[in-house]
Amino acid sequence: MSLVLGIDTSNYTTSVSAYDGEKMIFRKKLLPVKDGAKGIRQSDAVFHHTVQLPELIEDLCSEIQSDIRAVGVSVKPSNQQGSYMPCFLAGVSVAVSISSVLKIPLYKFSHQDGHIAASLYSSGQTDLIGREFLAFHISGGTSQGLLVTPDDRYFHTKTVCDSLDLKAGQAVDRIGISLGLKFPCGPELENLALQSCKKFDNIKVFHRGKSFSLSGVENKCRQMAEKGEPACDTALFCIKYIESALEETIISLLKEYGDIPIVFSGGVMSNSIIRNDFEKKFGAYFSEPAFSSDNACGIAYLAYLLNEKGQKI
Repeated sequence: MSLVLGIDTSNYTTSVSAYDGEKMIFRKKLLPVKDGAKGIRQSDAVFHHTVQLPELIEDLCSEIQSDIRAVGVSVKPSNQQGSYMPCFLAGVSVAVSISSVLKIPLYKFSHQDGHIAASLYSSGQTDLIGREFLAFHISGGTSQGLLVTPDDRYFHTKTVCDSLDLKAGQAVDRIGISLGLKFPCGPELENLALQSCKKFDNIKVFHRGKSFSLSGVENKCRQMAEKGEPACDTALFCIKYIESALEETIISLLKEYGDIPIVFSGGVMSNSIIRNDFEKKFGAYFSEPAFSSDNACGIAYLAYLLNEKGQKI
C-alpha cells in the first residue's frame, strides 16, 4: 500500500489529507472572514491559504508513519470549460513543489471531483465508481446536479441542472447574516431551524427546465422578518425552500434517467433536515458531515486509486 497526500484550497477552507488504502486522516481550517462579511476576496483567500497550508501539512505529517508516494491536488472548481478560481493556485504551488522535490507522481482534479469522491468514500458507496449516478454538489460556490458516468479517471460529469442565480450556500449565508448569525452560517442556521415547529408545505420555486432559482428565498425571508415572525421559522423556511427546489429537480431527472443512485455533497448538504427527508424520499446517499463540507479527502482517495493503477499523470 502507498501513502498519498491530498491538497484542496477552496474559497473558504484550507485542507490536506493522507490516505493509504485503509486509513484516512485529514486536517482543515476555515479561512478567516470578518464578522458581518458575506464572503472573502480571492486575493485574501490566496494569502490565507499560503499561510495556513504549511501549518496544516506539518501537523498532518506528525501523524504519518510512512513515505508519501504520490500527491493529488484540486486545480479548479469544476470540470466545466473555463472553470477557474485563483484560490486553487496556492494548493497547486505546494503540490507541484512536493512532487518535484520527492520525485513522485502528481494527480490533478477539480474541487468537484473531490467532493464526489469524498461523498462516496464517507457514505460507503465507493462501488458506485464505474457506474452511472446523479451527483449533487450544493455549496456556496456551486449548486448543480451532475450526471456521472465512468471514464479513465473515474468521473465524467455532465451538468444536468444548476441554480439560475443565487447558490444555495449564498442564500444560507445571506439569510443567516440577516438573522445575526456568524459566517459561514450553515450550522447555526440549522440549529435555529430545528427550534421551529412550523410546517412549510408546497413551497413554490421557479424552475426553468430542470434548473432552479433561489433568489426568491432572500426576499421572502426578509418579508418574514419584517412581519416579526420568529427567527427560527425564517431559518426553517430558508432550508425548506432549498429542499423544495432540489426535490422538484430530482423528480424530473429521475423521470429522464431512470431510477439511478443519487449522491449529495457540499457544505449545504450537511444539513440534517434535508438529509433526513431525501434519504426517506429518494434513498439518497450523503457524505458524513465532516466529509460534506470542503475537504481534501476525496482528492487523496482519487489520487490513491490512480497511483495504485500506475496511471500516468
